[in-house]
Amino acid sequence: MSRAKWLRWAGLACLWMLVACNQDKESTQEKVRSAPPVAHDPVLNFPADSGPLPAFDGERAMQYVKEIVKFGPRPLASANHKKVEDYLDARLKGDPVEDDTFTAETPVGKFPVHNIVAKFPGAKDGIIVVASHYDTNYPLRDTSYVGANDGGSSSALLLELANQLRGKPNDGYSVWLVWDDAEEAMKPDTEMPFMDNSLYGITHLAEKWQADGTLKKIKAFLLADMIGDADLNIDRDSNSTPWLESVVYEAATRLGYQSHFFGRDNQVSDDHVPFVKRGVACADLIDFDYGYNNVFWHTPQDTVDKLSPKSLEIVGSVVLETIRIVDKMEPLPPK
Repeated sequence: MSRAKWLRWAGLACLWMLVACNQDKESTQEKVRSAPPVAHDPVLNFPADSGPLPAFDGERAMQYVKEIVKFGPRPLASANHKKVEDYLDARLKGDPVEDDTFTAETPVGKFPVHNIVAKFPGAKDGIIVVASHYDTNYPLRDTSYVGANDGGSSSALLLELANQLRGKPNDGYSVWLVWDDAEEAMKPDTEMPFMDNSLYGITHLAEKWQADGTLKKIKAFLLADMIGDADLNIDRDSNSTPWLESVVYEAATRLGYQSHFFGRDNQVSDDHVPFVKRGVACADLIDFDYGYNNVFWHTPQDTVDKLSPKSLEIVGSVVLETIRIVDKMEPLPPK
């Protein structure tokens, strides 16, 4: 082949590759554009996208994860569990904190339970709750399981949210951060269904707030669970409230993080369920695919090295932006 023919052939090949690449790119962009929200989502009028971007320190949140995990396994009623309670209390020193303590009757005996609620007041009449459990799996209590992602990452997330809320004027709803206890099942799922022996702390809190009238003031309940995975993909949860899930996705989109949200549908039985059952608008932010086929979940391999400060920053920022959007939505959609 002559040099001229070769150059002509090479030029045509490059042109073909360029066209193919552009088609692939357009195809990929179309997939992104046609991703969530889906057809059954409510049509909402969101407030204007204005104001400064939310601040969230993912590196500091990661440090909190490391400090929590350093205590070791923290199953209900263990010495390490008490150490983590004390650690959370120390980090919240000076904040308005409600301690909700009671004794839970479980299939394996009676256990003390301690919910921690930090309350940051707002100017509007109403409450937005952000929750996370902090205990580790009880059936794995005799292993090295430390729950870095499952309980550790979200508990740390709430501590950094407290840093962002503390001492700052808030013209929106009050924000209550809840570290709920005794979320994990007391028996393996092979012996008893999860919903029959779990969620003790958050269920007690829902019942208490229903009885004293607090429940009627809650505008939104945001749950964070397993949100530190370096390969972050937050599920769309069918047990959550569709309009609030749409607000979460709008918040993620405004921040440029939409590719990490709702690419996968799931139905999750989690800490939000007791509030869903009582008519509260809820959204569960959970990445329930931790490692290939969720291989790290509830195993001693749930360790800090699988997590990323960026994932914590993404979820924390989206939570703060979700709160800001809900604050400005008038009126809020029906629950």
